[in-house]
Amino acid sequence: MADGQTDRGVALALQGGGAHGAFTWGVIDRLLEDGLTPDAICGVSSGAIIGTMLAQGMVRGGHAGARAEIRKFWRAMSQAHSVSPLQSAPLERWLWGWDMSNSVLWQGLEMTMRLFSPAQLNPFGHNPLWYFLHDLVEPRLLRDPRAPKLFVSATDVETGRAEIFDNATIDANVLCASACLPFVFPAVPIGDRSYWDGGYSGNPPLGPLLKPVAPKQLILIRAQPHVRSGVPSTPTEITNRLNEIACQNVLEAELAALPEGVALTSYDADEALSHLPISSKFNGEEAFLTTLFEAGRNAAGIGTRRM
Repeated sequence: MADGQTDRGVALALQGGGAHGAFTWGVIDRLLEDGLTPDAICGVSSGAIIGTMLAQGMVRGGHAGARAEIRKFWRAMSQAHSVSPLQSAPLERWLWGWDMSNSVLWQGLEMTMRLFSPAQLNPFGHNPLWYFLHDLVEPRLLRDPRAPKLFVSATDVETGRAEIFDNATIDANVLCASACLPFVFPAVPIGDRSYWDGGYSGNPPLGPLLKPVAPKQLILIRAQPHVRSGVPSTPTEITNRLNEIACQNVLEAELAALPEGVALTSYDADEALSHLPISSKFNGEEAFLTTLFEAGRNAAGIGTRRM
């Protein structure tokens, strides 16, 4: 479990959202460019990966090093996606833009996920994300005294509670656990426990950032729309919206109970993400990630602040 610290100035809370995390990347890139130096970071899923790359990058090369490390991860993801069969054909792109919901491959994937569990389709628990993270994550840098305090959350499948991992325990397995979507991958075993995506128990949980001493400033970067217009009609749309609501309820309760004296800055992704369907969370195309990255950088100047 995470250890304590006596003083915190700026704390970062980073939501997860698959490829939509490129929005978070853009916000962080702009803030680092402007000199942001976080004392503590808590993230889930893609937010946990961004936080990890940020922390080790700060040790390697300060603000420029952190920006370079985060960019390295997203570049690796886009390169891997370039050879993936799960992408839109030129005609599909012309017709539906970044929405892959009408793609034959996406519809086949949806059908498969409804009929078979991840354990049936993937009995050996193969997770391609692990190979990228194993090459990119350097635990020795995370354990360096100069690294910001880092907390990654995953959901214990049996208890439903958030398990918090800190600098001393974070590695590729922990990050895969924090990003484990239960309809796509088998639960990730760590020790004698098994874990799913950390967003189910808090997206992200704020507790690690508020104890034992609350920060002076809390920066929340969302990678999910807070509000989504319209009523979902298809099973996939309904499931996606239910997940968005469930994953944010715990966070909203924690935000409502923030201690006095904590200045909150929230970078909301509604404008950039609310029109995008769940299929786009699996879209690693470079052009799409760049679009969200630029949206995040633009949003970095419009954060809403509550004193």
